[in-house]
Amino acid sequence: MEEEESEVKAADKKDENVVFVGKKGVMGYVLAVVTQFNSGVESVTLKARGKLISRAVDVAEIVRNRFLPEVSVKDITIKTEELTSEDGSASKVSAIEIQLGK
Repeated sequence: MEEEESEVKAADKKDENVVFVGKKGVMGYVLAVVTQFNSGVESVTLKARGKLISRAVDVAEIVRNRFLPEVSVKDITIKTEELTSEDGSASKVSAIEIQLGK
């Protein structure tokens, strides 16, 4: 039982260090990433889908080049996710996860 609880806590902690890139301005996401690093975390993951992938790349590069030069890209994962719309039709969309770390 204790092992299950520690796994849940680890999963919750991992989710805290994730920034989902959406339709807001780039600098809002940059601020979110910089704030997380300033709060003491060792890594932050940017996640985006579809047309917003380029915005996630922009966020990562702005953080690395302008605000936190000690941060580097640790891992990049690309994948295809299947989304189901309200009418039941499925569509595939590209997704990216960019892990930044100190």
